[in-house]
Amino acid sequence: MATLPNPLPRIATLGLRLPPGRVVDATPEGRRHEPLLWYADGPPSPGDWAALAAPAARLGLLPVLVNTQGVHGGGPETWELRPEMMSYPGDHEAEEVLAEFWEEYTADELGAEAAPSVREAVEEHFGEQPGYDDTIAPFGPDWPGLAPAGRDGADPDVRAAEVADLVRGGRESAFDHPRLALVPARRSADIPAAIGWMGPLNHDNDVARLCAVLRSWEDRFGIRVVALTSDVLVVSVAAPPTTPAEAEAVAAEHFAFCPDNITQNGPDDLRAYAKELIGENSWAFWWD
Repeated sequence: MATLPNPLPRIATLGLRLPPGRVVDATPEGRRHEPLLWYADGPPSPGDWAALAAPAARLGLLPVLVNTQGVHGGGPETWELRPEMMSYPGDHEAEEVLAEFWEEYTADELGAEAAPSVREAVEEHFGEQPGYDDTIAPFGPDWPGLAPAGRDGADPDVRAAEVADLVRGGRESAFDHPRLALVPARRSADIPAAIGWMGPLNHDNDVARLCAVLRSWEDRFGIRVVALTSDVLVVSVAAPPTTPAEAEAVAAEHFAFCPDNITQNGPDDLRAYAKELIGENSWAFWWD
């Protein structure tokens, strides 16, 4: 993936006020890479994100929280990171990516006319889904299009710092040992692709396609990538939906982006899921 010059090899001389930490440049399979990220050895304090974000960004580094296994280690160096498999997020169109996923995962709606291979793929992912049309109501098998942009939002970087402090404080149960990290990336939406994150492997093994969607959410909703585990992504949201209709349109995008959020880790139908998005300042995604 095309990137700016990587500042991480010089991180000790960049003038940033950093706690003790480490650079990740290898994965458990023995692959070595140009440095992918730096992360702190100890947990962050309130306000650490806000204090570091602006000076780091001027140097080409963006913050993200990563989860570890505490004193036993087990940070991102234990994750499956495959930057060599990633394309460039700017080479993809968000709506094309979402429409493709939507049509794949709602193929049951086509009934007997659906190609057997498509129906088998859906059943392999979800199991048999009687009444699956209720899951995606009020929409059908045709992609409903992008949701309208959020309105009157907060400053996206201020909101990101607020959500980072909430994650650090235990709001997201998946982040029991968070550490502040820095990633060489042009924009926050590109962070997963920049480190070769494989969290959505069973959904798409080129996370740059999902980063194209994150870029679109940056533009429409002021999102920032705030936190990652090996399979969980949390973003802050500066301009969330404020009405049921807006939330349902956003929920349709979430279903295409991460169907497990609704079918395995949520309320099982899109309308109920949408209610949880109204005014919500962070979105979390988990792939089975």
